[in-house]
Amino acid sequence: MKYKYIILDFGKVIASPSTGNWDMTPKFQKLIDMNNFDVDKFKNLRKEYGDILSEKLTTLGEEYDMFYRFYYSILSKMDISDDIIKEIARNRTYEFDKYSLYDNVFNELKSLKEKYHLIMLTDNWPCVLEYLKEYNLGEFFEKVYVSSFYGVEKKEKEFFNYPIREFNIKPGEAVFIDDNESNLDVALTCGLDVKLMDRELQVKESKYEIIHNLKNL
Repeated sequence: MKYKYIILDFGKVIASPSTGNWDMTPKFQKLIDMNNFDVDKFKNLRKEYGDILSEKLTTLGEEYDMFYRFYYSILSKMDISDDIIKEIARNRTYEFDKYSLYDNVFNELKSLKEKYHLIMLTDNWPCVLEYLKEYNLGEFFEKVYVSSFYGVEKKEKEFFNYPIREFNIKPGEAVFIDDNESNLDVALTCGLDVKLMDRELQVKESKYEIIHNLKNL
């Protein structure tokens, strides 16, 4: 079937976390002595305070405040100073070293743009729009749907319904690409076809078709 629309996630589809961990950015690992840092304690505390990252917000200022509260809630319990916490929150919001683009993604999007209407739908914050602008990727997408603007995420059908309604997408007209099977489960119930992205060749098997780059489309 020839699709009219391709809807893409951002993380692990367009770019990956530079350090392999979304929360522990390069600046995080530079400012904190990772040799003496209790990563397991950080991960356990993250489970307790992770809901902070799901708040509805639309500006970089609000995003900085969110990340400050997120990191403060965790790192203040691990004897990390307030100055370092602020610097980590600032880095996570305003700087671009936290992401690494996949090789050839610019050419992949350029090629797809010639044949399809491209849409991005991502669990993310306003900073992703600045990142797309910085690397001249925003021009490829007819619209970028960022979860924090709507107060819903990909685990909820409502988020997928925004582009479906706005672009009047009929069943069979669009395919959604994501690296998470649970997100594909939701997209499928909304009438979208789906494919699982596995950029890093980690998935052995899936109930969904696996692709390893956007050239496969």
